[in-house]
Amino acid sequence: MSGVALSALVVVHDEEKRLATCLERLKFADEIVVVLDDCQDRSREIALQFTDRIVEGAWEREGGRRNTGIAACAGPWILEVDADERVPEALAGEVRRTVESSRYDWHEIPVDNYIGARLVRWGWGASYGKAAYPGLFRKGAKTWGDQRVHPRLEWSGRKGPMLENRTEHYVDRDISDMIRRLDAYSTAHARDLRESGEMGTLRANLRRLFSRFFKCYVMRKGYREGGYGLLVALFAGLYPLLSHLKARLED
Repeated sequence: MSGVALSALVVVHDEEKRLATCLERLKFADEIVVVLDDCQDRSREIALQFTDRIVEGAWEREGGRRNTGIAACAGPWILEVDADERVPEALAGEVRRTVESSRYDWHEIPVDNYIGARLVRWGWGASYGKAAYPGLFRKGAKTWGDQRVHPRLEWSGRKGPMLENRTEHYVDRDISDMIRRLDAYSTAHARDLRESGEMGTLRANLRRLFSRFFKCYVMRKGYREGGYGLLVALFAGLYPLLSHLKARLED
């Protein structure tokens, strides 16, 4: 597609409540590509209000649907956004300036995470939430792995400096939503562990419980967020342990 310098990519599964707000913030891109993964709600109808670049299918694994979306993008640069994220105007302008002048192949974007209406900036990481993510890249520089959750990334080319402006990530609605996400992520990761045969040991995953908690609560300053920072650090530590136990004990 001629004239496309920047493609915005959104991969969704039943996101009718959040999709319109996400896509409205992506109109600064030259095209918007939406991948609909087995959607049973109004996501397709909503997406068509913003773009005709729609890919439909059903994928068991996250990496497969994301790689399909990347392949469908016409632009040499791709901005990858999730339906629960919002691109503020300042970030949109920085993205446009970056793709026009960057000598690099990919850039990380810092993230402001929200639990409900509460901004929780400190403590994220260790495979539970993201403080930044490699969301702006040249086509061909980024390939997702085949895991169900947190797929590994393969890169080619040079990493550039992190962008200055932040995207807004509405990661959880409330504490109950945080617990449901921990349960869903650990169940999916347990399936990956069983298939790989690399489940590790109970002792190693108990150590990870404490090391990840310390990393998020102390090193990444989760203590600055009060109870929310404590929960983020606790769930980051529990994630590998729960995944290990589910892989060992459940079918």
